Amino acid sequence: MKLEDIKKIYFIGIGGIGMSALARYFNNRQVEVFGYDKTETTLTKKLVDEGIKIHFEDDILQIPEGVDLVVFTPAIPNSHSELNYLLENNLPVKKRSEVLGIISRSKKAIGVAGTHGKTSTSSILTWILKVGGVDCTAFLGGIAQNFESNFVEGKSDWVVIEADEYDRSFLQLNPDMSIILSMDADHLDIYGDASTMQKTFFEYADKTKPNGFVFVKDGLRMPFSKNGITYGQFGIDKGSYRAENVRVENGYFVFDFKSWIENINDIKITLAGKHNVENATAAIAVAQQLGIKGDDIKKALATFKGIKRRFERIFDNDEIVYIDDYAHHPSELKVAIEAAKMLFPNNKITGIFQPHLFSRTNDFVDGFAAELDELDEVILMDIYPARELPIEGVTSKIIFDKMKNSNKVMVTKSTLMDELENRKVEVLLTLGAGDIDTFVEEIKNWLSEK
Repeated sequence: MKLEDIKKIYFIGIGGIGMSALARYFNNRQVEVFGYDKTETTLTKKLVDEGIKIHFEDDILQIPEGVDLVVFTPAIPNSHSELNYLLENNLPVKKRSEVLGIISRSKKAIGVAGTHGKTSTSSILTWILKVGGVDCTAFLGGIAQNFESNFVEGKSDWVVIEADEYDRSFLQLNPDMSIILSMDADHLDIYGDASTMQKTFFEYADKTKPNGFVFVKDGLRMPFSKNGITYGQFGIDKGSYRAENVRVENGYFVFDFKSWIENINDIKITLAGKHNVENATAAIAVAQQLGIKGDDIKKALATFKGIKRRFERIFDNDEIVYIDDYAHHPSELKVAIEAAKMLFPNNKITGIFQPHLFSRTNDFVDGFAAELDELDEVILMDIYPARELPIEGVTSKIIFDKMKNSNKVMVTKSTLMDELENRKVEVLLTLGAGDIDTFVEEIKNWLSEK
């Protein structure tokens, strides 16, 4: 199927962050866009305001007639009547990843892969390219504050795509350049074990087009069949791109960048944490490959506003700082908590964590407990199930019982705010990928009134 053949398209699960970006892409191409989602959200309301027609009941009578393509997400359950009807009647149905694959083969694509950091790196890279004069299109896994959107339209041939490892989706892509940020064990319900997951990342790297480039974080053991380039904070290869002299100045992370193309000193980045310095290093490496100069790179990073729910500073006054973060894996908890401790070394740090998925909680219970122990105070919520049914014996309590930190308490959604009312917080973190974000506004208002 070619992009120009698609005149009318229907999305099942249109409210997802990745699906909505794709819907916006087709809507901007003057394609008729329709969608279904389970619940109305702020994002679906914005899509409707942009001219997309959406319904919220699983009802085959509401499927639009004459669609050229149906797109669905793996998050849709097998029992979904609309999806089953469409499959049984042999309508053209594709996963979101397959459609992204069609786009990647028709454009000059940059695929950003990794178990952590995809959205931050994709958003940083997109902003650098825009500032540097490369008018790229981008599909982002979060709302980038510079664009106030998860979709960015551009007029050049370049497109930035998050290469999602879940359900092996990224194997549908054929990028001109690939970034591989991390390969930590995750999605073991899909892959079975860490080794199988890592081999799939190797397969993704091999999908890079001939004469393309694969940028890999220094230290990841990856066999290269394409032009492999390392990046990171500790790169020593002659051709590597690396950050050096990383420090905190006036509340911002600052670093020097070294490469064989151009060295750039005193880069200020608005995002917190050494992990974001590494993410920025990967983005700079690709930007330099596309000819963007140091002055534009420094300007872009100094003016990058961040991504919603990626160490997003929600509230800040002389006494209290409140930060919201999407962290839902032990490695992501680690970097978020480390960043907070580096920025606020003299303050008490209180974390509210909502585990995401029964399977992930069961797989990484020791890691979650160890990272939460690094907080001064821990408020632990119930598991957010998302697409999963409960697993016997798997609750938040298995994390709670493994923790050595004595300043810990378990809460439910109904008791969270009561628990906060009884505390004097200094630095507060909300952490998790479930619906913990629905408390952000309420917590912000509570802090404003204190």
